[in-house]
Amino acid sequence: MDYLKLNLWEIKEKLESKEITSEELVKLCFQRIKETKELNALISTCEEMALKQAKLIDEKRSKNEKVGILAGIPIIIKDNINIEGTKTTCASKFLENYQSIYTATCVQKLIDAGAVIVGKANMDEFAMGSSNETSYFGVVHNPVDTDYVPGGSSGGSASAVASYQGFSALGTDTGGSIREPASFCGVVGLKPTYGRVSRYGVVAFASSLDQVGPITRSVKDSAIMLQVLAGRDENDMTSSNTEIPNYLKAIDFDVKNLKIGIAKQFFNDQLNSEVKEKISHTIDILVKNGAQTVDLDLPSFAPALSVYYIISSAEAASNLARFDGVKYGRRAEKFSDIVDLYFKSRTQGFGKEVKRRIMLGNYVLSSGYFDAYYNKAKKVQKVIKKEFDDAFKKCDILICPTTANPAFKIGEKSNDHLAMYLTDIFTVPINIAGLPAMSMPCGKNKDGLPIGLQLVAPMFNESVIFKTGSFIEKALEGEKDV
Repeated sequence: MDYLKLNLWEIKEKLESKEITSEELVKLCFQRIKETKELNALISTCEEMALKQAKLIDEKRSKNEKVGILAGIPIIIKDNINIEGTKTTCASKFLENYQSIYTATCVQKLIDAGAVIVGKANMDEFAMGSSNETSYFGVVHNPVDTDYVPGGSSGGSASAVASYQGFSALGTDTGGSIREPASFCGVVGLKPTYGRVSRYGVVAFASSLDQVGPITRSVKDSAIMLQVLAGRDENDMTSSNTEIPNYLKAIDFDVKNLKIGIAKQFFNDQLNSEVKEKISHTIDILVKNGAQTVDLDLPSFAPALSVYYIISSAEAASNLARFDGVKYGRRAEKFSDIVDLYFKSRTQGFGKEVKRRIMLGNYVLSSGYFDAYYNKAKKVQKVIKKEFDDAFKKCDILICPTTANPAFKIGEKSNDHLAMYLTDIFTVPINIAGLPAMSMPCGKNKDGLPIGLQLVAPMFNESVIFKTGSFIEKALEGEKDV
């Protein structure tokens, strides 16, 4: 049996039955990581730490001691999330040798649940990118076809899960950075409600939009991961103490009388015909099984992209001001004064895309432009949120594309920044409104590249996403069996 190709919940059962030990499983993962090294999905590995942790879990199991829900399962962490004693580089030259001095709450929760951390995933530098081509440590490749991008910024996390290097990975999603890579690589990516998962210990990009979430190979796996990750954290004042339901209870339900919202903006001229066909087919399956469709209008859906790049760049410029070459990170060797130190350290440490967004952020925050851009964007953000709130008064869940097209070739959009930014058109409105959303596979195009479908729910109602997603997953799997 190829244990690495099992889903998280399946390998959990194998470990519990002692059919395989955690140590054996972790060794298989590291062997797989070496075999798929050309994907460049990981920046660093934690082999010694992982094997030590796996042995401890096996010892507990041999003594029939209580272990956590993720006990012995290899997990990968995006490299903008801190783990004490490991490097956290954010895929940047600036933090090339930075070593974490504490562990992020989300990672600690995984460790407390028994997960074994096997490595840190590659990503777009400081999570700024849609293709995972901006990393200082090189481009990540899509395991479906290595000539194609895996999506960004959590491309390493998605590539690693899709290529069986681990059973799940943590990513971060500011404007689609979990969902887009999940779509491109043919896996499941969940962006929880803003505040559902603690951001403490996560290197900030845009603090009002960032959210941590899991990338998995099944919807049930995603529900298990969120069950562990969710909850209030006193170290993160934006985290919510909203009640956490039992997400696994949302699995294996029918969709009778489920009201599905379909906005006309979801099927615009930019949508690839094969993507449209696969999503329409999935909606038809739901309707045949008792769901109802509701036509909606979200007029501020398109302007959301402009709102996103103003707000996210402004917050990025503010958050990245701390990287000055004084306290930690890269420091210029030759400089004349403190201002020259800042200038040279940041010039040498940051890549082009990060510099571009810092400049844009400083521009929209500058005197004379603050009201014209930033303040106006914040006002439109309220309009966007209200439109979604009104939409959910008429339906239970929204269905739309994750991306307008499947994965594109490496280098194809590198010099066309507007085209690159437009890849986020279906995902950024969700972050602007703070809503939960999940990308899941709904088929492939004629070239065999995965197509992702996006499920969007009201705030803190991830359960309806798992309910709908698990039904779709089984229905599409049933079609393959026919």
